[in-house]
Amino acid sequence: MSVTRRTVLKGMAAAAATSVTGVPKALARERKKPPADAVGMLYDATRCIGCKACMVKCKEVNHLPPEPGTKVEGMYDAPDDLSGYTKNVIKLYREGDKVSYMKAQCMHCVDPACVSVCMISAFRKDKQGIVTYDPAQCVGCRYCMMACPFNIPKYQWDVAFPKIVKCELCRHRLAEGKLPGCVEACPREAVIFGRLEDLKADAKRRIAAEPGRYYPKVYGETDGGGTQVLYLSAAGIPFEKLGLPDIGDQPLPELSETLQHAVYQGFVAPIVLYGALGIVIYRNRKRQSGEEEGDK
Repeated sequence: MSVTRRTVLKGMAAAAATSVTGVPKALARERKKPPADAVGMLYDATRCIGCKACMVKCKEVNHLPPEPGTKVEGMYDAPDDLSGYTKNVIKLYREGDKVSYMKAQCMHCVDPACVSVCMISAFRKDKQGIVTYDPAQCVGCRYCMMACPFNIPKYQWDVAFPKIVKCELCRHRLAEGKLPGCVEACPREAVIFGRLEDLKADAKRRIAAEPGRYYPKVYGETDGGGTQVLYLSAAGIPFEKLGLPDIGDQPLPELSETLQHAVYQGFVAPIVLYGALGIVIYRNRKRQSGEEEGDK
C-alpha cells in the first residue's frame, strides 16, 4: 500500500479530532518568548511613500533574479506579491479616500509555525530570533507554506532544484555589521531595524505622541504569540485592511504541538512518520531527477 500525503493528513486530522477535548493540562505547551538579544523591524505605514526602493535593494543584496513576466524592455521588475523570486514587496491599499502602503515579508514569529512543522529542521530560529532557512536540509514538502498564517514562504516551482524563498532579515549582511537591504535603502525611515524591545517602545511612543495619526495598536506585539516584525498603521485603517490577519494572541504551534503530544505521547510516532515521509519525498525527487536526465 502506497503512502500518500492525503492519507497521512487524513489520519492525523482524525486523531486530533478525537482527542481535542481530552488534552491533559500537564501536556500543555509552554508559551515561547523572544531571545534576550532578539532583533527585528518596525514598519510605519504612515511614513511609506511607496517608492519601492526597499524592493530593489532586497533583490540586489539577495541576488534575486527579476520576476518572470514583469520585465519591460529589460529594465523594469515590478512584482505585485511575494514569490520564489521576491522576498519583500510593497502593496497598495485603497478604499474610498483612504490610501496606505503595506510592506509584506516574513514576520519572524516568536513561535513560528514554519519551524514547528518542518520535519527535518530546514527552518530554525537563531540566537537573535531570526527565522532562518537551510536549503540543504529541505525536502520540498512545503508544509511551511501551508502552516504559515501570513502566507509568506514561497516555492520555486519552475527550477530544477527548487527552494523555499522568504526574508531572513539579510542575516548575511548583519554578520558583516550592515543593515538589512530594505532598511538601508528606505529614504523615509518607514522601516527601521534594531533590538525588538527598543522597536516596541518606539512604536508605542509614536502612537502616544500622535494618537490622531495612528491606528491604536502595534501589530505583532502579541499577535500569534508575537512577531519580530512590527507594524504601525494609519488612523482609521485596521491591519486586516493591509492584509495582516486577525489571528488572536495564541501561537498556532502551541495548539498543534499540544495535540500532537497528547495523541502521540511524547512525539515518538510523528518522528517515525515524518522520517518515513522524508524518505518517500527524497525517493520521489530522486526518481523525478533521473527521469528528467533520461529525457535529455
